[in-house]
Amino acid sequence: MGLWIAIHILAAAFWVGGMYFAHQCLRPAAEMHLPPPFRLVLWRGVLRRFFSRVWLAIAALLVSGYVMIFVYFGGFSGVGLHVHLMHGAGWVMIALYLHIYFGPYARLKTALNAEDFPAAGAQQAKIRKFVGINLMLGIVTILLGATGRFWPY
Repeated sequence: MGLWIAIHILAAAFWVGGMYFAHQCLRPAAEMHLPPPFRLVLWRGVLRRFFSRVWLAIAALLVSGYVMIFVYFGGFSGVGLHVHLMHGAGWVMIALYLHIYFGPYARLKTALNAEDFPAAGAQQAKIRKFVGINLMLGIVTILLGATGRFWPY
């Protein structure tokens, strides 16, 4: 089971850490030093690379999580409340990611290809909002996984 825990933790750390870096470090630095058209082009490249890896992280999280639940714990009846909460929060995060990817991110790319920078900026603002929400959910989910077994339920 150690291998599955390692895969699960690394995938979660990558996804949530990447969101933290983009939202809290790269975004403020780009806003300070780049004019909007260059900033938006930078974001297209950053998000393309990051999102291609998030797909892998999601796959790793789902496979490792379900292997642990069904192979090692005998199903959902064998896990604690914290795992149920982590599972639910994880699916909400995936749903938000799918919304970002197929909604604002797709429209951002289309707007940039047409050099419609105001429209691209509006989509980037939506992405920032949803990534912020997903970041908070990710932090809560990591805390559930790390501390849940110590809860007194």
